[in-house]
Amino acid sequence: MKNYSYKPCKSRLTLQIFVFLVSIGVHSQHLKVGAAKRIITPDPLILVSGGVGTPKPSTEKKGELYVRAMVLEKGNEKIAIVNIDNLGWPAALGNKARKLIKDIPFNNILIGATHTHSAPDAYAFPDENGNHAADLKYLDWCVTQIADAVNEASTNLEPAKLKIAVGEAKGKIAYNYYAPELYDPRCGIIQALGTKGKNRDLPIVTLVNYAIHPEVIGSDQGILSPDLIGPLYDRIEAKAGGMALFMNSAQGGMVTADNRQDNNKEANDWEECKRIGNLLADEALRIVSEAEIQEDPQLYCTSTQAEFPIDSEMMRYILNNSPLKMGKSDRSVSTTLNLLNIGSAQILTIPGEALPNIGYYLKRNMPTEHPFLFGLTNDAFGYILTKEDFNSFKRYMYVSRTSLGEKTGEILINDLLTLIHNSPKPN
Repeated sequence: MKNYSYKPCKSRLTLQIFVFLVSIGVHSQHLKVGAAKRIITPDPLILVSGGVGTPKPSTEKKGELYVRAMVLEKGNEKIAIVNIDNLGWPAALGNKARKLIKDIPFNNILIGATHTHSAPDAYAFPDENGNHAADLKYLDWCVTQIADAVNEASTNLEPAKLKIAVGEAKGKIAYNYYAPELYDPRCGIIQALGTKGKNRDLPIVTLVNYAIHPEVIGSDQGILSPDLIGPLYDRIEAKAGGMALFMNSAQGGMVTADNRQDNNKEANDWEECKRIGNLLADEALRIVSEAEIQEDPQLYCTSTQAEFPIDSEMMRYILNNSPLKMGKSDRSVSTTLNLLNIGSAQILTIPGEALPNIGYYLKRNMPTEHPFLFGLTNDAFGYILTKEDFNSFKRYMYVSRTSLGEKTGEILINDLLTLIHNSPKPN
């Protein structure tokens, strides 16, 4: 009796190999997301900074300061979104961290700041004699914590799907100190959910994008604090799970926390931070709760270098005399602007505090129902105004003085619109 052994024909074997390779390719194209955080509260406590001027001593803390990182990967595209509890985070420090981060393109690493006014000085603001009070060793340690958080998030990557939503955050959260109703009440949320195992359908990370100055406590009370962003993080993580990440938006001139009281005074304590942070967290979770699941979201990142002239003598002095060496020229500064498409969301970065009208205009020109603006990201060059607003009103004297100049807004808008026009639309 003959032994009929099975020998697959060459064409069938080739087809099987092709199907196998295609399946691997499809699987590798799935979105993956990872998250990680590090506590960066200095111990012992050090001076805190609320802006230009001499930092103030701190004697107690309310909440912890953090670095938080979210990494997204799909196919050959890999992106990191990072935020640090600080007034701002100059590229001079951000670039040090980028050099320590593995496997993510340099310009695909977005580093922003929550803008709390109760954290250590990250600019090393020079006084009139060129001296500063920043703790440079602490700042270098924060640089390594940023890199460590991103590298951990990158190793924690897991298959994910997204929920994305933009809606009005209701309640007493923010207002414009200069003109109460001239602010953007929209809150954007990107929530990554696991798709396998014990994390299936559970949040990996919830990103909240909203325009607000976290300055309830400020720098004059001797308190080191993440301000209202700390309670926001705690609330989201307690109610939804996973890690929370906040990215500020176009909060310049002066979109601030609405801590106004009936007696014409302001509440400046930790309880008010918790009230506002909890309310914003609840609104963010409400807005995203009804969002449709995006099972196969696309991922895209591009960048451009922007060049801004330095017209302000004060800003020129700070940039050129800080030991961080933030300025390379007396006449201009260069910085990176990013455009991201994450599923249906489109994101633009702003290297400072853009006034609300700039934010509205940019969002209106973004080809999506889910526009996001990451303010104070990649750099933090003070306020960004249009040339029409610059030095035009008594109210704007301070924000004009603490900006690079009247051309910054126009250059920013034109460069970002060019990125939009040259990029694919979000899916």
